Amino acid sequence: MPEAEMLRVAGGSSQVFALGKGDRLRLTDLEGGQNALLYAFAAQESLPSGHPAAPREALAGLIAANENAAATHHQLAGRDLASASGILISGPDAPAGEALSLSAERDMTCVLIVPAGNSTADAVVPATDFHLEIARSDEPANRAPRSQPAPPLATPIQDFRVKAATAERFEVKAGQYIQIMDIDGRQCSDFLAFDSELLKQGIECGLDATATRTLMGRAYPGPGLFSKFFDQRMRATVEVVQDTCGRHDTFGLACTMKYYDDMGYPGHDSCSENFNKVLAQDGIAPRPGWPAINFFFNTQVNHDGTISADEPWSRPGDYVLLRALIDLTCAASSCADDIDPANGWDPTDIQVRVYDAHHEFPKAIATRMTPDSPPVFTKETAFHSKVAPLSRRMVEYRGYWLANSFLADGAVAEYWACREKVAVIDLSALRKFEVLGPDAEALLDYAVTRDITKLSVGQVVYTAICYPHGGMLDDGTVFRLGPQQFRLVCGDPYVGVHLRQLAEEKGFKVWIRSSTDQLHNLAVQGPRSRDLIAKIIWTPSAQPAANEIGVFRSTVGRLGHAQGPAVVVSRTGYTGELGYEIFCHPRDGEALWDAVFKAGKPLGVVPMGLEALDMLRIEAGLIFAHYEFSDETDPFEAGIAFTVPLVSKKGDFVGREALVKRKAEPQRKLVGLEIEGRETAHHGDHVYAGRARIGVITSGMRSPILDKTIALARVDIGSSEIGTELEIGKLDGHQKRLKAKVVRFAHYDPDKTRVRM
Repeated sequence: MPEAEMLRVAGGSSQVFALGKGDRLRLTDLEGGQNALLYAFAAQESLPSGHPAAPREALAGLIAANENAAATHHQLAGRDLASASGILISGPDAPAGEALSLSAERDMTCVLIVPAGNSTADAVVPATDFHLEIARSDEPANRAPRSQPAPPLATPIQDFRVKAATAERFEVKAGQYIQIMDIDGRQCSDFLAFDSELLKQGIECGLDATATRTLMGRAYPGPGLFSKFFDQRMRATVEVVQDTCGRHDTFGLACTMKYYDDMGYPGHDSCSENFNKVLAQDGIAPRPGWPAINFFFNTQVNHDGTISADEPWSRPGDYVLLRALIDLTCAASSCADDIDPANGWDPTDIQVRVYDAHHEFPKAIATRMTPDSPPVFTKETAFHSKVAPLSRRMVEYRGYWLANSFLADGAVAEYWACREKVAVIDLSALRKFEVLGPDAEALLDYAVTRDITKLSVGQVVYTAICYPHGGMLDDGTVFRLGPQQFRLVCGDPYVGVHLRQLAEEKGFKVWIRSSTDQLHNLAVQGPRSRDLIAKIIWTPSAQPAANEIGVFRSTVGRLGHAQGPAVVVSRTGYTGELGYEIFCHPRDGEALWDAVFKAGKPLGVVPMGLEALDMLRIEAGLIFAHYEFSDETDPFEAGIAFTVPLVSKKGDFVGREALVKRKAEPQRKLVGLEIEGRETAHHGDHVYAGRARIGVITSGMRSPILDKTIALARVDIGSSEIGTELEIGKLDGHQKRLKAKVVRFAHYDPDKTRVRM
């Protein structure tokens, strides 16, 4: 039986899906407390009893109020909305993970609606997600085909199925979109595309994997900066617009007859032979092996240079969406390989759809928080409309498009603006979680290393979040908004899942609600940031003014005046400079951006990207996930021992027992290195004491303000004393060495005087 189909229905949206007789549906309120309505275009008895009925007449209005109303109406075209029966599921008191399960008694079309959260002038109650899982019936009538492809992204102009172990030829015009979908999961599809105009002249000019890898500097292109495939003439041929899988192959041939012959399977179908058959009509000469773009093929280049393959990463419904840049003659296969893991040992069908050029599909990479989570596409922040025109270097970061640098100044100038004047960066990708309820303090005090019981309303504290073995899940800041109201701002979306698991384990009465999409934020950083903040933020008389708050304090206020958009301002940052962060609802993002840059113009404000931010944080000794810390490093090894008050914090917390042992017997330490010369050490370079490898570079740079080459490194505790001379290995680690010595950490303003100005 194929894997269950999984869909994420975001708060404030809806999802149309079809159920066949005997299909099993499971709907899960992931975070709890979220209203939802399930409607079915079938008899009432097809839906479970015991739930309040949803009014039929409300369906049209509910759809219209959702963010994807147009797509939902398109998928329900021709249906009488008033004929749908519905039920209310979940609700404001539902615990996290509450689920509804049902088995379809007949074929029907359903729509799940997850209404948006309520909002007031001063607060936002975020709508949260539902998880929809469909297990298709085992009945023979439902197994041919095994499962239906996911609904189209728009009305397709071509829509056909490539049967397992076959190939199909098709043509597309410049500007049209090609969607290649893995219907059942773990199935590869080889793809060829030729310049149609040249084919008419008898010239074969198609996609070239070697040219593509060379020009893109990547193993395979993806949405964003490095998105194009090139042909033998080094002309861009197709562009990757969306990718929900993220693992493909550009190294190997489409499977060949020779491969199967050599493996002892003479006469086995192969993709190369299938391509020869379908391309013969174009006068394309047959080849024993076609160099193809192998979508969903899980290829790995190992450290010793060998190439290996395993089962694909793709799940049911995963796809790649391409945009044709010239007129193309294409061929797509459903790979025939059933003698190794390439197709999960069981070849299945591929769906190909072509969409007209007038459609506008956003560029997006799909990510999954956990292996069984539905894919979530890259999002735009509230400031995207202001940022994107100023940058050609938008990169995917934690599920959002952020600027790496800006056209006007570039990363080094942005860096200097932050060190000398004021710079502004969009940090909306930070994850925010509202922790609410009578046990909110108890949960957070147990979940993080800092003593949350000492936190006053309006205070913010930086903390580590650890696993039981002492390794770090994440770091972040905790805001106390009220006696039983907290906000955790961190980097990893899994922290929300972690908190809910802890709450369930401890029996705490608490709600953890994701508010990332309801709170976007700008960081205003630099020695003149206080002057800028003072110009634009109004605060009530009972609250401290934004320019009065101390380090790690917050205040609530409004933009401009007492009737302006609501904001939260904190004196926090990630630059080592005096700085603030301003949080607002996304609807007010453009207004906030405009106000910041209007007030900041006389102060020399510039927009800043991630590249400059990385330079600033390395100098300031501020740690970054998967560089300075991971689940294999504890807070002591990550250089933030101050976040673990083992003596003064009396209550238990996750990882305490392990951290007591780790502190008593330290093995590694994060240190600062000063490197001779101007050559930069990079993340992953090895650190040596003589022949022995004793550590690794976590981050490195050439510091503009210090005029030195510096690095952060995690080294053996015996080599961590200031003044210790070490070497950084380049090439194979031995042929080339950079001399370095351990210096005081952090490199820039180690006493943190500037953030306290």
